[in-house]
Amino acid sequence: MKQVGKAPSAIWRHPVWSTARKSCVGTALGSGKLWFTIGSGIVTEVFYPRIDIPQIRDLGFIVADDQGFWQELKTLPEPQLELDDPHVPLPIVRHHHARFEFTLKVCADPERDVLLLDFQLEGDNALRPYLLCSARLGEDAENNRAWVGDWEGRPVLWAEQGPFGLALACRNADGYPALECCSVGEVGSSDLWQDFHQNGRMQWDYQEAGPGEVALASRLPRQGTLALGLGTSKEAAATNAWSSLAEGFQSCAANYSTGWNAWHQRHPTPCSFARKLPPAANALYVRSTNVLKVHEDRTFPGALVASLSIPWGEASDSRGGYHLVWSRDLVESAGALVALGAMTEARQVLTYLISTQQADGHWLQNQWLGGKPFWQGVQLDETGFPVLLASLLRQYKALNDVAVTDMITRALHFIVHEGPVTGQDRWEEDGGVNPFTLAVAIAALVEGADFLGGKASDCALMLADYWNARLEEWTFVCGTDLAERFQVPGYYVRITPADVLVQDGAKNEWVLIKNRAHDPHLPASEQVANDFLQLVRYGLRSADDPQIVASVKVMDGVLKTDTPNGPVWHRYNGDGYGEHADGSPFDGTGIGRGWPLLVGERGHYALAAGEDALPYINAMVAMTGKGGLLPEQVWDAAPIPEKGLFPGHPSGSAMPLVWAHGEFVKLCHSAVQGTLIDRPANTWKRYQGKVPKIDYRLWRLRQRPRQLLAGQELRVLLQAPFTLHWGTNGWQSVQDTDSENWGLGHVALLPVQKLSAGDSVQFTIRWRASGDWQGEDFHIDIIGGDA
Repeated sequence: MKQVGKAPSAIWRHPVWSTARKSCVGTALGSGKLWFTIGSGIVTEVFYPRIDIPQIRDLGFIVADDQGFWQELKTLPEPQLELDDPHVPLPIVRHHHARFEFTLKVCADPERDVLLLDFQLEGDNALRPYLLCSARLGEDAENNRAWVGDWEGRPVLWAEQGPFGLALACRNADGYPALECCSVGEVGSSDLWQDFHQNGRMQWDYQEAGPGEVALASRLPRQGTLALGLGTSKEAAATNAWSSLAEGFQSCAANYSTGWNAWHQRHPTPCSFARKLPPAANALYVRSTNVLKVHEDRTFPGALVASLSIPWGEASDSRGGYHLVWSRDLVESAGALVALGAMTEARQVLTYLISTQQADGHWLQNQWLGGKPFWQGVQLDETGFPVLLASLLRQYKALNDVAVTDMITRALHFIVHEGPVTGQDRWEEDGGVNPFTLAVAIAALVEGADFLGGKASDCALMLADYWNARLEEWTFVCGTDLAERFQVPGYYVRITPADVLVQDGAKNEWVLIKNRAHDPHLPASEQVANDFLQLVRYGLRSADDPQIVASVKVMDGVLKTDTPNGPVWHRYNGDGYGEHADGSPFDGTGIGRGWPLLVGERGHYALAAGEDALPYINAMVAMTGKGGLLPEQVWDAAPIPEKGLFPGHPSGSAMPLVWAHGEFVKLCHSAVQGTLIDRPANTWKRYQGKVPKIDYRLWRLRQRPRQLLAGQELRVLLQAPFTLHWGTNGWQSVQDTDSENWGLGHVALLPVQKLSAGDSVQFTIRWRASGDWQGEDFHIDIIGGDA
């Protein structure tokens, strides 16, 4: 007997409603775009969408005969994927079963907020396709409502929450409305999958569901076009859906193709690529440019989400996933846009970043597209990257009239007073002093100084030089067990605790690895990463610097894994961000796997070292999924076929990772041009890979040297105006020195160059605004040799 009326609430959730699907359609959570992902590799979107929040969690199909046989498409082997034109993400998806063939063609309407799916079922005439869709409107799934409705005489499935609406409509091959036997329910309790699971056929026809996590379902004709419309209400969504259906799939697809082809004509692949790169690399290059464009938002031009995926989505109910904006990922991707000549899009990234900069100068760890915070950690590199983008655009004479001085001033002010310590490293796990973060911060200070001029420029360059000169003091270790194992004097570490600035022995302090079930309790001196490669990429150290070469040897020995598809590198030893040993999904703990992104970074280092980057390009090509997308991680252990895990092939992590595709684009350009495409020009000009020689020692409240080399000047840098009350050799010859405003901070210069080894300096601080004393006396010894 059919069950009608309002659907019962969900009691438990069946794993069918997961984000990772072999054939599904959805919209990015809060991404402001329509998207779909099928299998392991094709993503598309509306070319000119205008959507902010509306979304679905997934959309799939069941094929059944109403006699007890039913087959959900996602449980079939990977479908066959085709693209008629590699420049246009208009995929054709073919599912094969012994009793049927089910073909999907997918297109996002370039004029409306609608996703169109043209479908055809062939084979056993007793079979019919069924639609199942899980709505997730707004920022949560728990308060959606759904209805079986009628819009101007046409059947429609509706969902709504707040000001956001969704409508599903269908037309048959003759253009007539074609939704049949509709029902709505709650996920895990009264959805279509549960109906088939319990009854072997579609028995339920609930007319209303929610509030909750709702699901929509309908029987479909064997051939037709389905429209998923979105809008500011369910009625607006239905209007959009039927407008697209009235125009027809072929017409929308033709307009969509026209837009994509025009974009590629404006940004063609350089002719030299065909001569210098293999065909497979050229194909991935084109696909990577599409991925960059696909992940752009249109409501907020310049915003690119990190990925239209949720890592290990089949085991996650994450509200965010990677459908968020990280300024680091955004600028790394914008660098690829600059490389391929998409200057308009790169400028839009910069203006978006300017608009979302925080009052104190930094950027949020990540955010929704409109700027609303999600996670709220502070990562110093994410403050430096926008400055580097502004400089890169100016270097290419593409900055145009974008006003950047205020943004750069605020960003550098934040870097000056928060650095060199970062609240989190680029992997968002530990705070301290990190080589990658320092490279970005130093380059941002140098590049930003060129925009500011005057004392602000002097302040930025002073700090950049000082940090650059102290890199090894803070992040390089010698004489460890790892150094002995690889027969090198020492190497750069992953990160050192913040108190490395003020006390000896900090490099031997324990640094917690947060994503392990059982932390290995490794000190900073035993944790290795590839982050130091950024020092070479940005020109702070040369590729043949002995300390860099030694660190590469250790890095390759500890972090590199050879797979059938080429070498791949881990983020750091002891990393737990990845599947468990048995292949089960990362659940807060696991075992870190290899990152194709890091293959690209290693390739850039090889190029800087005068080596061939092609092996790294080929490895990245080989590590793509079936649909040709680069994953966040690849499996690098023994194969587990039943879980689809094979060495050198994508794991269950995010795919695509836009940053990885951006890195591939940049590596291709760098390899063909023979130079690092995103190396900051002023930074390279200033340092050219060499440690700067400085004749001063910098003192700050958070960075307190206790010794000064004879002949050096002592400089005190603080955030507010102050007077330095100071003397020498036990408070003799006491005098006061007022600080000067250097734009980004206040600096006092103490002329102590004539003091000799064995002398000393004493001082204390009075804040001029309040007249209050700091309440501490400070002491610095003058020594000979190295300070």
